[in-house]
Amino acid sequence: APSFSTAIIFNATFVHPAKFYLSGFYNIPHVKYFYVFLCFVYIMTVVGNCFLLSVIYLVKTLHTPKYIIVFNLAFTDLCGSTTLIPKVLDTFLFDRRYIVYEACLSYMFFVFVFAGMQSWTLVTMAYDRFIAICFPLRYHSIVTKPAIAAMLLFSWFCLSSVIAVMVGFINRLSFCGSLVVQSFYCDHSPVFRLACNDTSINVVMAWIVFIILVCIPLMLISLTYVCISIALARIASAERLKAMKTCTSHLMLVAISFLPVLGTNITAVSSYIHPNARIINSTLTHTIPAMLNPIIYSLKTEEVLNSIRKLCKRYRLSNTTLSKKVTS
Repeated sequence: APSFSTAIIFNATFVHPAKFYLSGFYNIPHVKYFYVFLCFVYIMTVVGNCFLLSVIYLVKTLHTPKYIIVFNLAFTDLCGSTTLIPKVLDTFLFDRRYIVYEACLSYMFFVFVFAGMQSWTLVTMAYDRFIAICFPLRYHSIVTKPAIAAMLLFSWFCLSSVIAVMVGFINRLSFCGSLVVQSFYCDHSPVFRLACNDTSINVVMAWIVFIILVCIPLMLISLTYVCISIALARIASAERLKAMKTCTSHLMLVAISFLPVLGTNITAVSSYIHPNARIINSTLTHTIPAMLNPIIYSLKTEEVLNSIRKLCKRYRLSNTTLSKKVTS
């Protein structure tokens, strides 16, 4: 069993384990196929998001407020998947299930920060669509690069601060019983529930983080779409269809990002959910949206496709010029 180390802080003794043990799935045959699937998801996520980041960086016409948001989403997805999937594969494929206490808290912090940024980037996208459809004439004066950059930086700062407080409260717990974390990573609830002293502040923090990461973003996105629907009802049908097409991709992202999380949490609160079902749902929630985001939102849009064609032309021309110089 993992050994304990004692930390003395402000005359209070907190018993911290040297390591936790990540249990992962319970008694599932052929579970290694699931990890192989996760490996494939990770490769696709890295390829898709790196490609999208490169296109936005290289094509100057995409240096607009809208694509600053898309760039931030791709960066968040890439970082979130890289924080989670390689560690999950290392833990369970190579059976390295013990994780050092400090590493566990760092792991928890980064997974939650990137998950939160994904939610709030989708809120920023909803704001962009709201201004574009409800105030089209004022769009370029309201949605500016500094305004979007300030919104995104504010989201990064606030989320990092809240998650740091949440993780900090774990440090004020004593662990004197089981050290088996019933999850595939250092998830917040399964970790603090192992403590043998008062966890009421951790329960409160869990709810605060859930509200900030899921409830508030969903409410804000819903509110923007109510306003968008009212605005669309007043315009001509041809224009309405065009405007609706720009919202469809965003709504798909919102659905795949929020519905599984809501489903898992509502089931967990209202009835019993098997740990294996919770782990599968949680794994897919953390990984699938990051893989699908570049395909759904960006690689289907005309602007990005035109930019990719321009890049291919530029690459072919430079290659032709280079080969001519070599032959001459």
